[in-house]
Amino acid sequence: MKVLHAGKFYAPVKGGIETVLAALCEGAAGRWDVRAVVANEGRQTVRERRHGVSIVRVGTLARALSVSLSPGLARELWREPVDCVVLHEPNPLVGTLLAIHRPARRLVVWHHSDIVRPAWANPTYGRLQRALYRRADCVIVAAPPLAEHSAAVRGSRRIEVIPYGIAGDGLETTTLDPAGAVGRALARLPEPLVLYVGRLVYYKGLDVLLQALARTGGGLAIVGEGPLDAALRRQIVALGLGERVAMLGECTDDEVRGLYQGCDVFVLPSTARTEAFGLVQAEAMINGLPVISTDLPTGVPWVNEHGVTGLVVPPGDVTALAAALERLLADPPLRAKLGDAARARARERFTQTRMVERFIDVVESVVRG
Repeated sequence: MKVLHAGKFYAPVKGGIETVLAALCEGAAGRWDVRAVVANEGRQTVRERRHGVSIVRVGTLARALSVSLSPGLARELWREPVDCVVLHEPNPLVGTLLAIHRPARRLVVWHHSDIVRPAWANPTYGRLQRALYRRADCVIVAAPPLAEHSAAVRGSRRIEVIPYGIAGDGLETTTLDPAGAVGRALARLPEPLVLYVGRLVYYKGLDVLLQALARTGGGLAIVGEGPLDAALRRQIVALGLGERVAMLGECTDDEVRGLYQGCDVFVLPSTARTEAFGLVQAEAMINGLPVISTDLPTGVPWVNEHGVTGLVVPPGDVTALAAALERLLADPPLRAKLGDAARARARERFTQTRMVERFIDVVESVVRG
């Protein structure tokens, strides 16, 4: 069976959706003929084979907002007939091209998140997107709240829930090198230690987290890069948190695993429904960390169950986030109890093997149907 994945980017480009896309493609490559068409970060079109998957990274001339302007996408998407196209949304340019012409009889859409910004996106591309979803044979979401709250998804004729999955079972031990840059940065922070992993962008709520930290004790390690780096560094200085916060930038996978195992609490303080699932909180959970996240109308509070695997607070609420931090940082037995439940839930619900198996079943049922 020939399956074409149409996405934004592909690993090793960093990002939750990129990680999921690679896992889906590579997990099914031994069973299907899998091709992925994505944008390249550079101007050249690159063809490669990676772990059994044929990947075309189409050259990008420019980027408008978060959309890659890649003129060769149409040619690569329409190049040859396939049995099924899997469109990873939101992806306005690719979605528009597949609405014009589809090289397969079957279409599956994986809806990763709603379009929140810019404000004109929903009245324009959103209309085409909803029409595309109504025509799709199946729309997949990673959590039940996305099916309930997303206007794009609700009109679909078939909806399947396949939670994102992460590799490993959390039993691997990775110790940070105390002489390395990350190990040294962590050692200078006061304990207990709070961890954030993700991009430094507006909807992640890092400004709220820093304000909350100023009202509590402990130290904070921030992993990631993004356009808000300079603004966050200024805020750290203004709040007098210079000795309590470490901006670690991009870290290796081993360093991130070491941080999961070396910190006490994980925080995902997102403030907008662009945060549809929070794959990093599942990664923290499988490593036994209790999570503090926000009550968004998405899969975020479904992944982290309030009072079971961590605490859930209203988005953008500095006082509530500070109280949740204070509660967990002051209570090691509670952290251990929530962390154990978090690991158990992640190992049961959020494994890569489970995700790939469910995805294969859904796509094959669509093609047979």
